[in-house]
Amino acid sequence: MRISELSTRAGVPVATIKYYLREKLLPEGERTSPTQASYGVAHVQRLGVIRALVDAGVGLAGVRKVVGVLEEPPANPYDLLGAANAAVTPAVAADIDLTVATALLERMGGNGEKCFPDQVAAVAHALAGLDRAGFTVPERVMEAYLVHLSAIAEAELAATPDTSIEDAVRYVVLGTALVEPLILALRRVAEQIAASRRFGVTSGE
Repeated sequence: MRISELSTRAGVPVATIKYYLREKLLPEGERTSPTQASYGVAHVQRLGVIRALVDAGVGLAGVRKVVGVLEEPPANPYDLLGAANAAVTPAVAADIDLTVATALLERMGGNGEKCFPDQVAAVAHALAGLDRAGFTVPERVMEAYLVHLSAIAEAELAATPDTSIEDAVRYVVLGTALVEPLILALRRVAEQIAASRRFGVTSGE
C-alpha cells in the first residue's frame, strides 16, 4: 500500500508517518520508485504500537526503547517484559538506597540482582517518599500487598499474547500505562466496600 493508504488504515496523518520514518521509529517501506515506497501490514501494526505509546503519555525516548525491542527482540520473554516496562518507568536518582526495596522483592520470591534496576529503584523511590512523610505501611498491610500483587502479576503474565512481539509489547506497555490507574481506582472502591461491611454503612449515608 502507498503511504496515503497506510495513513487511512492506521489512522495516523501522513505528516506524522513521515516524521516517524525520519526518526527511524517506523521502518522504511519497499521502494517502488525513487520517490515512492510500498508499505505492509507490519507497518500498520508498528504504527498502532507507536500511537498507543504516545497516547499513553510515553515520550519519544521511551518509544525509541520499545522500538529497539521490536527491532532486536530479546531472546526470552523475561527481557522483553523488562525492556517494555522500562519504557514507561520514570527515571529516579541513581544513588538511591535499594536495601529495603530489595528485601521486599525477596519476600515476593524475587532476587533484587535479577530484577531490572529501574524497577527496583522505583520501589525504593516510593518507599523513600513514605519515609519522608513519616508514614509506615503496617506489616499486615504490606504482606497483603506483596501476596496479592504477586497474584496479579501471575495472572497478567499468563494473559500476555504470544501471537507476535508487537502484541506482547503493546499488552505489557499499555497494561502498565493504562491499567495501573484502573487498579488504583478499584483499590479505592474496594476500600469503600470494605468500610461499609466493617462499619455497617450503606452507600450514600
